[in-house]
Amino acid sequence: MAAMAFDLPLAEPGGDAQERADAARNRRKILEAAQTLFAERGVHCVSMDDVARAAQVGKGTLYRRFGDRASLALALLDERERALQEACIRGEAPLGPGASAVERLCAFGEAMLDHLDAHFDLLWEAERGANFRAGPYAFRYTHLYVLLREANPDCDAEYAAEALLSLLTPAVYRHMRSNQGFDLERMKAGWHAAVAGWLGR
Repeated sequence: MAAMAFDLPLAEPGGDAQERADAARNRRKILEAAQTLFAERGVHCVSMDDVARAAQVGKGTLYRRFGDRASLALALLDERERALQEACIRGEAPLGPGASAVERLCAFGEAMLDHLDAHFDLLWEAERGANFRAGPYAFRYTHLYVLLREANPDCDAEYAAEALLSLLTPAVYRHMRSNQGFDLERMKAGWHAAVAGWLGR
């Protein structure tokens, strides 16, 4: 029996590859525009329409790629978040491996407070759209949970990780820094005390 022949549509020259290149270029333009506008005006004073105009892309392109301002902020934080995660997983002690679990817990809190201090506006905006089990939060929770279990197997690590992470949210950070006037060193000392309290030390 002769093989059946099918007429398949031919791909347009540059088809999918061209679409991928255009999408990557639009993403870069959008993130560069958002970075510039956020730095000039502050995150909360920039609308999605402002970003679309500055990036010279259609609103539909912007909203398909980034559904809201929180998603834009999270994308701009991506490189910084990856660097922090890499430091926790493979970096130098005490933040990375090679120190005791207690030392690493203390170092993690200090690194997170520095992270909040440097990128507060983006973190505040990104958290509005973040799921507690997705993205950076999921990594932080898992990292703390593992270290807490290692430091004290009798600790309720599941609850302790959530409770400790609540001290590192943008909302609590802003309250302590702006409303209470606590400096960064005092907050880091408070983190150490919270870790010791949960570990019964």
